[in-house]
Amino acid sequence: MQAPRAGGADDLKQISGIGPKLEETLNAHGYYHFDQIAAWTPAEVAWVDATLPGVGGRAGRDNWVAQARAQAAH
Repeated sequence: MQAPRAGGADDLKQISGIGPKLEETLNAHGYYHFDQIAAWTPAEVAWVDATLPGVGGRAGRDNWVAQARAQAAH
């Protein structure tokens, strides 16, 4: 995504392992919403872990996908 949806971006910091800097990094790469992260495949998690600066394996280790699914369900 180039920008968040009309209601604004979700607070990705609600996911354990994502702080302000990582939230900025994710936003810069088009990730603004819990449902986007909830839909990541294992290959996408591996790409995020290996490619995005500052992630360093946290997406898989902290299970961001499951956390994002829980947040999206609220």
